[in-house]
Amino acid sequence: MPVSVKKNPAQSDRLDEQLVASAQRTLKLECEGLRALEAAFADGLSGSFAAAARIIHDAPGRVIVTGIGKSGHVAQKIAATLASTGTPAFFVHPSEASHGDLGMIAADDVVLAFSWSGETVEFANLITYAGRFAVPLIAVTSRSQSTLARAAAVTLTLPNVKEACPHGLAPTTSTLMQLALGDALALALLESKGFSARDFKILHPGGQLGASLKFVSDIMHTGDRVPLVGSGMAMSEALLIMTEKSFGCLGITDKDGRFTGIITDGDLRRNMGPDLPAALTGDIMTRDPKTVAADTLASAALELINSLSITALFVVEDARPVGIVHIHDLLRIGVA
Repeated sequence: MPVSVKKNPAQSDRLDEQLVASAQRTLKLECEGLRALEAAFADGLSGSFAAAARIIHDAPGRVIVTGIGKSGHVAQKIAATLASTGTPAFFVHPSEASHGDLGMIAADDVVLAFSWSGETVEFANLITYAGRFAVPLIAVTSRSQSTLARAAAVTLTLPNVKEACPHGLAPTTSTLMQLALGDALALALLESKGFSARDFKILHPGGQLGASLKFVSDIMHTGDRVPLVGSGMAMSEALLIMTEKSFGCLGITDKDGRFTGIITDGDLRRNMGPDLPAALTGDIMTRDPKTVAADTLASAALELINSLSITALFVVEDARPVGIVHIHDLLRIGVA
């Protein structure tokens, strides 16, 4: 049987303090790295960043992202981020490139290479290939005079900062800066191309993200399902319609079909009494209620519903109601 060893409470507390202090030092150093990267934009990086983004923006082909070791892991993530935000991209391992995967790179592509030192020997054949076929090469490195940087059309030079690793060995601050710069490049391209939430939805149809990228128009109830009555209807009749439609509310329209108000369970409670059945809908409705447009993201509609502590929103276009969306509709498709 395993023997349990009792820990000295004082020793345990000291260990906890050491662990937390280490985490705080790591975060401090990594934040300093990000601040240094931001400051570098005022010291020459902005020009090379714009040039790199322009090359990718104008390229008719794809972005071939490459790197090895920890930089390779960053490169794989950036390739995925580029591809999911409207810039076709994929990762090619530099070692595999020397064994046939160079055939994945076409003349109208762009190579985006991550290497902290810029002296990664596995890049040699890839650099030669890019030069031979005039494939633009963008380098992300900390050494502007490295082999990779000298071969590149554009070099994004990262500030040389201290690693968070206490031995200065494990890539930590350096990989975080690579990741941040890659994300900045992907999102700058997203904005420059006008990549919209609808475009994002096409590339992310699955899971919770896919659900949050649905639009109100995708899930709203329309036609006879929408609880609508005129402003001059007696509440005795309106209550029957409100019960039949089962949304817990009624939308009120004027004689021209424009949306003018809403009656909710709360309005009924405030006006409860013997005179309620004879009252007109226009007399007890709440005017100018919150509404949404059909092209509103489902996630934004849910946020509005939660912030207002309501259960349903009418969908209005050109001042006229075209549908209704209920919180249950949003939760059913997985929006959270």
